[in-house]
Amino acid sequence: MSDQLIPYFDGHNDTVLSLRESGRSFFEKSDVGHVDLPRAKAGGMAGGFFAVWVPDPSVHVDPDDPNVSAYSSVDSLPPMMGTEYAQSYALSSIAALLRVEAASHGQVTIVRTAAEMQSAIDSGTFAMELHIEGAEPIDEGLDSLEVFYQAGLRSLGLVWSRSNIFGHGVPFQFPSSPDTGPGLTDAGKALVRACNRLGIVVDLSHLNEKGFWDVADRSEDPLVATHCGVHAICPSSRNLTDKQLDAVRDSEGVVGVNFHVGFLNPTGSSIASETSLTVIVDHLEYMVSRMGIDHVALGSDFDGAVMPSDLKDAAGLPGITAELRTRGYDDAALKKIAYQNWLRVFAKTWGA
Repeated sequence: MSDQLIPYFDGHNDTVLSLRESGRSFFEKSDVGHVDLPRAKAGGMAGGFFAVWVPDPSVHVDPDDPNVSAYSSVDSLPPMMGTEYAQSYALSSIAALLRVEAASHGQVTIVRTAAEMQSAIDSGTFAMELHIEGAEPIDEGLDSLEVFYQAGLRSLGLVWSRSNIFGHGVPFQFPSSPDTGPGLTDAGKALVRACNRLGIVVDLSHLNEKGFWDVADRSEDPLVATHCGVHAICPSSRNLTDKQLDAVRDSEGVVGVNFHVGFLNPTGSSIASETSLTVIVDHLEYMVSRMGIDHVALGSDFDGAVMPSDLKDAAGLPGITAELRTRGYDDAALKKIAYQNWLRVFAKTWGA
């Protein structure tokens, strides 16, 4: 099989935010950001988790160096964000995504079932999965969760790297254990149960270690971390320990390997020129050896992180395929990593 014929479904991007902030079109090739439809098609990207993330209006986050911000330590984290503001911003982002689908003339679809995702991949239609990164837009009574689900929400990150009424995210620290604070609140535990009931993937990315184990102890669905790395390679608070990787494996879940250089480099460096895409594959291979081929995928963090110097944007994804082939991965293994592992977890969590 040609490399170009292996479609990649990406576990995480911040393209909605990039589109909103830059004003660029998703349908025109740009030199801004990492993902648009022309560059996605050039790289074999068939779709992905399109994250709705709510920036705190009082805190600036530099994606090129998140370590020098209010989110760089537990002690410096800002106050919790208000639900009203977060809901308003999230609704605007979801509306922007719906408008992209409507303006695409069938080139783009928001998928809500595993069958829809498979159909989109088979037909060459770009598949967007609606994800909320950080549950600030969700009220404690969970009424808005039901509404977001009807709008297409199919995965939810309980936290970003800050605290909310449901739990606590890890700050951007290196070196650091992910064990940086208390676990889920009672509201957070109720949110996990509600996601299980509705069929919403619970994303463990950004969650601290105690929160991770709270989810693992009570979730009925496969454990999922959409965009994380290996803590044993790069001891960032954002990466997963061996024990956490084992828990994902034992639940029949999946981890998407993050491409952000600061979560890849053993030194914690966030300098693109010091990092090659081969390090992405180092993390992937570690996970495969620890968890098995059925539990590893890609979760780029395109449009929200610093990419390796030889992976400038989505058009560069064939470079990962080529590196995997040099390490002995055949078409069957590549397809599992590229999209089939995501599809399996979706089918189990969402239903066929």
